[in-house]
Amino acid sequence: MAPKARAQMIEETRNKLLEAGRQAFGSVGYAQTSMDELTASAGLTRGALYHHFGDKKGLLQAVVQQVDAELDAQLAQVSEQAANAWEGFRGRCRVFLEMATHIEVQRIMLRDAPSVLGSEYLQSSQSACSASLATLLRDLMDTHVIQDTDPEALARLIQGGLMDASFWIAADHQPPQRLTAALDSLDLMLRGVLRAPQP
Repeated sequence: MAPKARAQMIEETRNKLLEAGRQAFGSVGYAQTSMDELTASAGLTRGALYHHFGDKKGLLQAVVQQVDAELDAQLAQVSEQAANAWEGFRGRCRVFLEMATHIEVQRIMLRDAPSVLGSEYLQSSQSACSASLATLLRDLMDTHVIQDTDPEALARLIQGGLMDASFWIAADHQPPQRLTAALDSLDLMLRGVLRAPQP
């Protein structure tokens, strides 16, 4: 078999497992997902899963990375389409909370990832988000949009609040109601860091 064809088959197999894993984890959750049913739905064997991801936990980690990359791209798009840097920052924070109402995000990112992958994953994920927020906040300080303070400290406070609010929203049987309350409170909090109050 030609190297290119083999590499393509390997990639296709990996993608099938990722798709099946994402579908299962997003619909019934990690604990209720049967590896035999998952691999059968992809037309593959357990051996293929072990080869590409090691085990069920490894597959979850790969799915989490895939979903996380898509969410990051969505947040970047919010910034790109915003009228200015402040609206981009505010929009990113709002979309972050809105994501907590999506079933797939609730099950994979907010429930299974922290419990299955552990605190090390959660800390690493939050640190990456905080670093990204700190860069945006530093730019807003440099352009005199928001008040001066330590951008990393402020980023961690905002990120921590967004994460906690996301868990709070996802845990409710009527997430949209909690989302509305969280968005109102978010706007109130963010207005407090502006140099000049805005409507």
